[in-house]
Amino acid sequence: MIVDTFARDNLPPKEQWPEFRFDLPELQYPARMNCATVLLDDPVRAGHGARIAIRAPDGECSYAQLLAQANRIANVLVRDMGLKPGNRVLLRGPNNPMMAACWFAVFKAGGICVGTMPLLRAKELIEIVTKAEISHALCDQRLEAELNLALPNCPSLKKTCFWYSDAKDSLDALSKKQSTAFKNIDTSAEDVALIAFTSGTTGKPKGTMHFHRDVIAMCDCFPRSCLKPTQDDIFIGTPPLAFTFGLGGLLCFPLRFGASSALVERLPPETLLESIRKFRATILFTAPTMYRALAALWKDYDLSSLRKCVSAGEALPDATRQLFKQASGIEIIDGIGSTEMIHIFISHAPAHVKRGATGHAIPGYTAAVLDDNGERCAPGQIGRLAVKGPTGCRYLADERQKSYVQNGWNLTGDAYVMDMDGYFIYQARTDDMIISAGYNIAGPEVEGALLSHPAVAECGVVGVPDEERGMIVKAYVVLRAGVEEKEELKKNLQEHVKQNIAPYKYPREVEFVASLPRTETGKLQRFKLRNEGRTAP
Repeated sequence: MIVDTFARDNLPPKEQWPEFRFDLPELQYPARMNCATVLLDDPVRAGHGARIAIRAPDGECSYAQLLAQANRIANVLVRDMGLKPGNRVLLRGPNNPMMAACWFAVFKAGGICVGTMPLLRAKELIEIVTKAEISHALCDQRLEAELNLALPNCPSLKKTCFWYSDAKDSLDALSKKQSTAFKNIDTSAEDVALIAFTSGTTGKPKGTMHFHRDVIAMCDCFPRSCLKPTQDDIFIGTPPLAFTFGLGGLLCFPLRFGASSALVERLPPETLLESIRKFRATILFTAPTMYRALAALWKDYDLSSLRKCVSAGEALPDATRQLFKQASGIEIIDGIGSTEMIHIFISHAPAHVKRGATGHAIPGYTAAVLDDNGERCAPGQIGRLAVKGPTGCRYLADERQKSYVQNGWNLTGDAYVMDMDGYFIYQARTDDMIISAGYNIAGPEVEGALLSHPAVAECGVVGVPDEERGMIVKAYVVLRAGVEEKEELKKNLQEHVKQNIAPYKYPREVEFVASLPRTETGKLQRFKLRNEGRTAP
């Protein structure tokens, strides 16, 4: 049924694909599959249409209502906008019910979703539209300014439609004229369903291509084994739906298990806590920095409904885990995933937490720590994290495929250690390892030590050039409110690190900053700190 073969034509050669494994019974998928059918149409056909699917500040939306709206939008895409199966559709909006309906509408119509973070500027949008040769766009009107700035430099983008608009040709107006029925395009399980662009923690984003089967596989691995949601769960969180961490945790996971999701557009710490209280949310997805902020405010809110918390996006410092547990009584479920793998592949159930460790490879995946020759490292030896499972890396027309996939393994770019019990323990991104006077020093370990100091709110640790040692450890520190920036405090922080981890790892330079560079998903952009360290006088 695919008419536009751009995505298929720009998949890496099959010999560059990772080895895919479907060892579990729940991962045995049919050859023909549309992920929207599985997640939305099938539950309604099974009699669950009256259940709440989406909760929002201005009301609720049942499974049947979400299906009807997705069908209307799919009809708009096909009948009014001329979408052909295989066309790429830019989705641009915050986390709201219309954004959710648009995701399913594109899947239903056989299009390929390309979600974009709300804060992206015209230059970044141009790069994405150009690389993916995007032909259609659905956008929240409040985000139209940057998209309109980009349009003159996006010749492939012919059709644009805005929602939450009063215009006669808005998505709202057009969809009201359409039928609530739509026959989903008969897609292969191996047709591309979405192109997810990496969040730019290391520089230039890459487009990762995921099949309809991959969208369902991410629902049938981590949540099934570690989260164990029920139909009564209410999911909530901060990651944008354009980020696969958010797409899974706030849309696909809830619907796969008959649960619901509370979608709130902007969630600073106070608003997030109030939203958890208001919606009686039970499962929270957010990043480590947010858990640290929540801990300080926890006592002021009724959060008795919350039972499980998931952290991903970047490494969870043990100091943050303990701070949050002391405030809430909840053991955070840590996890590592990647846009290339679509979602989490190493994690743990709350009962099997080991301090300082991310966890085990979740059922469906296998993981190893490899040395530079591709051989398995001995327990306790630092190496490159390698993963295989039902999902894997397929970059859109990108030479970096050859470095991410080697000998069937997905090499995630993370340095890890595996202990004698099979737990995987994060060290750093492989390009964040600091080699100073012959010592290997993991920046996140130093960050964890600094975060255990009561004066520190946030920090980022990188290596900067040094004539004598090659590199030295430098810490950029954001202090808690009310703490004065004093030279004496810098020395105090250095001594604190020496007392908590091996003394040679202490930061020889400490710089106080007002904020740290982060992506929209909350990840620390250490490459910007490294660049700043190189150019500093």
